Amino acid sequence: MVTAPNRLKSIMILVLLCTLSQGLKSQFKDSLHIHWSFPAAEAHQGVAVDEHYFYAIGTRVIGKYDKTTGKKIGQWEDTTGEILHLDSGVEFDGKLYCAHSNYPALPMTSSVEVWDKTNLEHISSHSFGIRWGSFTWLDRHEDYWWAVFAHYEDYHLKDNDGNDPQNTDPQWTTLVKFDDQWQSLEEWIFPSTVINRAKPYSISGGSWGPDGLLYCSGHDRSELYVMQLPKSGSILKHLSTIHFPNEGQGIAWDRAKRMLYGIQRRQKRVIISVGKGLP
Repeated sequence: MVTAPNRLKSIMILVLLCTLSQGLKSQFKDSLHIHWSFPAAEAHQGVAVDEHYFYAIGTRVIGKYDKTTGKKIGQWEDTTGEILHLDSGVEFDGKLYCAHSNYPALPMTSSVEVWDKTNLEHISSHSFGIRWGSFTWLDRHEDYWWAVFAHYEDYHLKDNDGNDPQNTDPQWTTLVKFDDQWQSLEEWIFPSTVINRAKPYSISGGSWGPDGLLYCSGHDRSELYVMQLPKSGSILKHLSTIHFPNEGQGIAWDRAKRMLYGIQRRQKRVIISVGKGLP
């Protein structure tokens, strides 16, 4: 026999389970799954991809791999001491472009570093100085460059006296649209629904999808934030959140084949998703 208190308890549990279920549905519109993965010792910060190869990016090292077999083709590693912290990268017009910063030092400085993708020879650099923050990713979309400069709550960005000499609120993280001369054309910030998920770090990866939407990743969470430029104002629109079995960090669309690349930094693997949940 079910007593009134037990019946009430059962109803409360059922309501709680329904609420949690609805919360999961609202948080994750879709859930992506790994279809292929390859070991890549350099897979610590991000990944880039072109027609035949993917590029696993570490803090001061890049590995080039055959995207069909996972066989390693080549490697570049800094020997100058000038490369401090590489992040995400993108292939464009025969070159590999990578975001670079001096993280976790202050003041935050950033630059674009460029390699010949054929032989991974470092060929050029463009410095942004201290204007925006810590450069975490860039992409090429609709004949423009798009780049994110992050701010962090990380204690490493405090000086020796514990002061905050440069704004470390992640809400200051900025998406910048550049022309081919790296002149700023427009700038946006991220909504709190995304920044609060990324704290105490920030937006570590981003890539424009074949559907024309912007997919972003944080520093640690296994999820993607689907974004859209606003019709007015300066705050990006957060459309949905998708579960993606990466560990944050840099992502890259293979837009021609509609595949999404990411990394699992603890396992040192590059992962590829395709199919359900992707445009």
